[in-house]
Formats: sequence, structure tokens, C-alpha cells
Amino acid sequence: MISKEYPPNVYGGAGVHVTELVKALRESIEVQVRAFGQPVDEADTTGYPDLAELDGANGALKTLGVDVRIAQDVAGADVVHSHTWYANAAGQLAQMLHDVPHVLTAHSLEPLRPWKAEQLGGGYRVSSWIERQAYETADHVIAVSDGMRRDILRAYPQIDEQKVSVVYNGIDLSSWRRLDEPELVRSLGIDPDRPAVVFVGRITRQKGLPYLLRAAALLPPEVQLILCAGAPDTPEIMEEVTGLVRELQESRTGVVWIERILPRDELCAVLSASTVFVCPSIYEPLGIVNLEAMACGLPVVGTATGGIPEVVADGLTGRLVPIEQATDGTGTPLDPEKFVNDLAAILTQTVADAGMASLMGQAGRMRAEQDFSWASIAERTLGVYRSLA
Repeated sequence: MISKEYPPNVYGGAGVHVTELVKALRESIEVQVRAFGQPVDEADTTGYPDLAELDGANGALKTLGVDVRIAQDVAGADVVHSHTWYANAAGQLAQMLHDVPHVLTAHSLEPLRPWKAEQLGGGYRVSSWIERQAYETADHVIAVSDGMRRDILRAYPQIDEQKVSVVYNGIDLSSWRRLDEPELVRSLGIDPDRPAVVFVGRITRQKGLPYLLRAAALLPPEVQLILCAGAPDTPEIMEEVTGLVRELQESRTGVVWIERILPRDELCAVLSASTVFVCPSIYEPLGIVNLEAMACGLPVVGTATGGIPEVVADGLTGRLVPIEQATDGTGTPLDPEKFVNDLAAILTQTVADAGMASLMGQAGRMRAEQDFSWASIAERTLGVYRSLA
């Protein structure tokens, strides 16, 4: 298993996916983890820091340096499984070097994240090239949703569609659960007695946070907005978000911004103290954060894009916000004002009926238990391995 992210270096959904999948797979097979970062004290796990020789190089070249080292060490594996473009080059090199089947899981697609050019500069062209090569030569591609599968085949039409299957993201239901800790949430600046909308995610274009902040200005004054948001992609989007938050805080109370990464129990407590979870993404292959909220008994209001409609059952476990999007890869709403107004209206409707919100949250927890356990996801992944090894 090759990954950019692995504990303690987890900052996004892909890292959570790899962590939980490895744990579940190790119940039945041997899994060697090879991950970016410093060595960690875990059996069958190796960390690979950046090469000193590439200090100061473009980030994409630093990534390739680590990939080369990992590929050399994969000898002896029956299957190599890579996650995200960062690790895909190592998977493809190992495939060629050691004659081993290469499986990759698609958590996102570079052609659908053109704003990353802001973050990576010319490195975005390198990352896009790496991704295309890996996808078109992989023995099997796993998509985390049907929406993602469609995106893959549209972005890379050279791929044989028989080689692309769907295995959803999952959720650790024993760790993500309702946790009522009113004093803890008060210490974070949250009033557990007020209705609240909560957002959890990185500050990146795809997560749609600026749209949410504009919609929040239209919410009833008694509704709190809780933002568990950090790790900005660029200084520019951080500046934009900071300005919008400041404007909100000047015009209403109960705007709470938590920039640090909360431990899981603290985040469970924050989710449990809220009324509704919001996922305003304009690009979201599936959205593990939605599953985490559902596991804590929260209804989810999410954009009707990507894999979100496969997780959120509209009217049953939450609500979907309609969106018409540009087809140039950005996912930008064609009518941003309509999207913001629709988001605000649906959030207001959901948060206004606490009884219905609670029932949808209970239904969400049941759906997470039935369809998104890591044991079932590991078994489906093993089926892919067995078909190749």
C-alpha cells in the first residue's frame, strides 16, 4: 500500500481512507505500508522523507524522488495499491520494475482541480502527467463512487471501462459516534443550546467554503456557524476566507472558527453539539466528512455533485442543494448567487425543524452502519486483488 498520507501525517480524506483500509485488510492478509514522511513506529510500515538532494526543488519533483525510492522497495509484493497522484508514480514504476499488478484508488482527479495550478505552478503539469500515465496503465482502477467512475472515464477515455470498479469510502463506526460533551464545546466557543451549522474541511477551492460563508450571512440570527477549517491550499484563498469570516463576525454572533486539527473525540463532540452538517463542495468524489457526520447522528446538507448524492439520501438522511456547474473542470457554479441563496434556504429549512433534523440524523447513522463499514469495503478490495494476483 503506497500513500502520500499515513498516520501521523494525515490531513485529508485519502489519508483516512488508507489508514482504515489497511487496518481492515490486515485482518486477513499481509499489508506492507510505504508512505511519505518520517519513519513511524508501526510494524510492516516504512516512512520515506523527501530526498535531501531535492531540497528546494518543485514539490512535484520532490514527490517523484520519494516515488523512485518506494518503487525500488516494493519487490516481493503480490499486488501494489497506490492512492492519489503522489503515490501513483511509485505504483506504476513498481508495476514495470517488478512485474506486479498495480491497483490505484481514485480519490480525486487532477483535470477536475485546475485551481491546483495556483498551488503547484508548473508542478501541476507534472502531477497531471503522472496521473494520466498511471491511470492508463494500471491493471485496475477503484473509484470511490459512481460519480467518480464517470469522471474517470470522461477524463481518461483511453481506459477500458471494465477495469474501473466502484468501492466506496468507509467509516469507523466505533470511533465516530455521538458524544455529548457540553463543557468541552463551550471551551471551544460553541453554545450547545443554540442551533448550529457545522463545516469540517480543508480550505481549498473544491470545498466551496467561500460560498458557505456568503450563505451564512442569510441564516437566521440565532443560528451559529462552526468552521473546523484549516490547511489552506494557497495564501490567496486563506485571505479570501479570512476576510469573509471577519465580515460575518462583525454582523452576527456565533461565528466560531477552529483552525487547529481537532482530535477525533473533540470533533465528535463538536458534531454532536450541532444541528446540521454542511458540505458545500463544488467537487467531491464521495466525502468521508459526510460519513463522519452521519455516524455522529447529524443530517447532511450537501451539494448535489460528484459522489455526494450517493451518500446523502435527499429528504431521508439530509438535503441536496441543486447546482449547475461549468464543464471546464473547475466545477464553478454557473449562477453563484442562486447556489448561495439555495444553500442558505435549505440550511434554514433544515435547522429550523430540530425534530426532523434529529430523525434524518438517526437515519444517517443507520445508513452508515448498513452501507459503509470498513469490513465490507476491505472485502470488496480483496476481491479486486484476487482477480489480479
